[in-house]
Amino acid sequence: MSAITIATFNCENLFRRYRFNKKLTKEQIEKRITDGFIIDKTVLTTVNETERKLTADAIKATKADIVCLQEVENLDTLKNFVSEYLSSSSYKYRILIDANDPRLIDVAIISKIPFDCIKTHQYIKSGSTAVFSRDCLEVEFMIAGKLLTIFVNHFKSMFDKGNLTPAQKRAKTAPRRELQSQTVLDIIKKKYKNNPEKENWIVVGDLNDYPDDKTSLKKLLNSKWMENVVQTRITDPAEQWTHYWDTTSIPIDERYKQIDYIFLSKKLATANPTAVPEIVRKGLITKATKYTGPRFTDVTDKQGASDHCPVAVTIKL
Repeated sequence: MSAITIATFNCENLFRRYRFNKKLTKEQIEKRITDGFIIDKTVLTTVNETERKLTADAIKATKADIVCLQEVENLDTLKNFVSEYLSSSSYKYRILIDANDPRLIDVAIISKIPFDCIKTHQYIKSGSTAVFSRDCLEVEFMIAGKLLTIFVNHFKSMFDKGNLTPAQKRAKTAPRRELQSQTVLDIIKKKYKNNPEKENWIVVGDLNDYPDDKTSLKKLLNSKWMENVVQTRITDPAEQWTHYWDTTSIPIDERYKQIDYIFLSKKLATANPTAVPEIVRKGLITKATKYTGPRFTDVTDKQGASDHCPVAVTIKL
């Protein structure tokens, strides 16, 4: 394989729930008596099915070989989503490990390339509290004889209970993200010892903060081991946003921000000087008027693929 494409995407609540009010026919009941418990669309539904199709459209648009996902309910939901909506795209390999989020939204990977090794970091603690809000999922791939490691993250949200402004909520929740940032660096340091910048690895995910002077992500953004390629390779700052916040609580220009990241290790960044990330915005609701390009069929002012955009980059190892 001469080149591979890696994407990250917060697919926004990829759930699958029981249809409690669904009435089964006599034939369906008899089938369950004969075959036992069967998970299928007669009693379970992907929430919301049109939006999930749009989510799949957004994933397909990345043309990615490896897709790192956030906000997926469980592995069965992920497998069902791939089977129903991505059947022609050959994502044969899927991994999700139930982790720390009380809403049961986890990080995951779907891939056309087999996994070589999988490791969870959900049990790392600070005192009695888990450091990671979900997990830092570490997955290794052996590609053309070369090892590539991806660290998939979904950091602490900027939202918080209480009568605070968005800026105050961001500041209040920042210490947790700062700890998560440092812990990711600690994991990388432990894995690669004194030469992290000389290895093939990528940190991706929804890190829930902006790359500005008030960010809680300074330790990652300022690290000499890696490069935030959205910020360094997309030359127009106005085109670096990956998320649209549908709210009236902040000015319009502040509703478009980068909170989704791909950090290439220094080795990968140096080896791929012309690799420019693609941000797929076709699945955003039409209220996101800063984006003026084409949208997927079925996108409306209320219905889209996600409030996040997939971010993808193509690299050579």
